[in-house]
Amino acid sequence: MKQAAAGSTPVVKADKKPFFSQRTLSKIVDFLFVVPALVLLAVFTYYPIVKLVQISFTDWNLLNDTWKYVGLKNWNWLFAGSGAKYLWNSLKVTFLYSMGEILVTMVGGMLLALLFNRMTRSFGLMRAFVFVPKYVAMSSAAVVFLWILNTDAGVLNYLLQCIGLPAVDWLNQQSTALPSVLMLTGWRVIGYGMMIYLSAMIGISQEYYEAASLDGANGFQKLFRITLPLLSPTTLFLLVTTFLSSMKVFQSVDILTSGGPARSTEVFVYLIYRYAMVDFRMDRASTAAVMFFLILLTITILTMKLSDRSVTYDS
Repeated sequence: MKQAAAGSTPVVKADKKPFFSQRTLSKIVDFLFVVPALVLLAVFTYYPIVKLVQISFTDWNLLNDTWKYVGLKNWNWLFAGSGAKYLWNSLKVTFLYSMGEILVTMVGGMLLALLFNRMTRSFGLMRAFVFVPKYVAMSSAAVVFLWILNTDAGVLNYLLQCIGLPAVDWLNQQSTALPSVLMLTGWRVIGYGMMIYLSAMIGISQEYYEAASLDGANGFQKLFRITLPLLSPTTLFLLVTTFLSSMKVFQSVDILTSGGPARSTEVFVYLIYRYAMVDFRMDRASTAAVMFFLILLTITILTMKLSDRSVTYDS
């Protein structure tokens, strides 16, 4: 080994700079943990959406072996052809159903939450009885309601006749079919709204109410000036989630009424099901499904934007 000459400065080799910095390497590792979820989303969510849009521009009929692209033919049929009346009817029915479920969940849930907002064993037992229906499968609950709402042997008509009122053909009349479906929905969701509001009420500091009492505020003033404003984030959460879930209702309609009578309970998802599984027109079903997706996306974005001005997150 050669030694450095006397009086010369020793040569020090600089450490080799790593290809990735520690911060970059940490980000790469974090991203690798997300890759499996991204793959699942791409395969089971994004790819089906792309195929759905593609099918909406074809004439794919399950009874035929071949299909071809037809451009905007399905969209013209949906908006300007014979499918338009069914489209607007299903939108109207879905909107009415959604408004009914939102009303029951939010107003009914709020009233029950105010009633049961007591930390005692008896009130806790009553809360449990109201909330339990949420855990009952929709298919099982719908079968039970088929018996309850039966025209000849139903419990509801029996009770009506006991007080001198005539029996009602609940599921076979246009005027009562949709309210009958909402009976089942309300029985299942009102306890959920109650528990969500109760959880939010517990988080409100009692100092607000004590200060209001010192200022001479009564119960109604505390409700409208303290409770409701501080529950606005919870109200927004229930509004958005209930709206999205109610727009996608299918199982209760399928079991109770099958969209009848005379399409008076044919919600949008059932319309898509009818096109795909009854008429075997996957092209029309895909067109309606893309339309439905755009409606939900637009309304959700508008709801979130408009609600930012009226929601307070102080608690």
